[in-house]
Amino acid sequence: MDLATILGLFGAFGIVIAAMILGGSGGMFFNVPSLLIVIVGTIFAVLMKFTVKQFFGAFKVAGKSFKFQSTDLNALIDEVVELADTARKGGLLALEEKEPSHPFLEQGIQLLVDGHDPSVVKVMLTKDMKLSVSRHELGAKIFSAIGDVAPAMGMIGTLVGLVQMLANMSDPKSIGPAMAVALLTTLYGAMIANMLALPLADKLSLRRDEEALTKSLIIDALLAIQEGQNPRVISSMLRNYLPSSSREVEESE
Repeated sequence: MDLATILGLFGAFGIVIAAMILGGSGGMFFNVPSLLIVIVGTIFAVLMKFTVKQFFGAFKVAGKSFKFQSTDLNALIDEVVELADTARKGGLLALEEKEPSHPFLEQGIQLLVDGHDPSVVKVMLTKDMKLSVSRHELGAKIFSAIGDVAPAMGMIGTLVGLVQMLANMSDPKSIGPAMAVALLTTLYGAMIANMLALPLADKLSLRRDEEALTKSLIIDALLAIQEGQNPRVISSMLRNYLPSSSREVEESE
């Protein structure tokens, strides 16, 4: 589980809800028409920009962000170097007995064991990487769109509430409550955009970059193993994927 995503989500909503309750009755911040305008209105407005499959698929991709665990590149490089040593001593077929920790690495090892040409291996794995990156990019775009539309729908709801309030100016007692209800739609829109949609869009973009880096490393590693390169050369080549500070630590060790 991604602790940062969970803590950020529940922490942000928790602190706002706590402030609502401590500042008075929590019920005053709940209004069904305002919720319908912001939530349902945002859904339909964003649906106009994408297909139904793309829209609901984005939530599936976002759900993975809660379960995603960053890959330890140092450990992955050590594993790849061990696989390279095994392949150099016993041939590519010896890799069949190994159980790689990363699914993408396992997929690539199977391609090597099956005897595919390096060009075929590179094309198949690169295509898989690009499709995965594309899914994350689409998910990020959809949540960015939600983050753009939700505040606008909140403003529309506020304007609707103000029109209704001004239409009943003959009753001064109703102005205050009506104004409060009108402002709730702006609150809902701001909360959905800044506490949910936009952070998830940024997190999906981060996952996209992390997954692309990891899979690119694996592709280079597999092609080097298939060419029969020295494990030390492979290790040195793959260390370039690490941040400079991590490379310096490895070299000093």
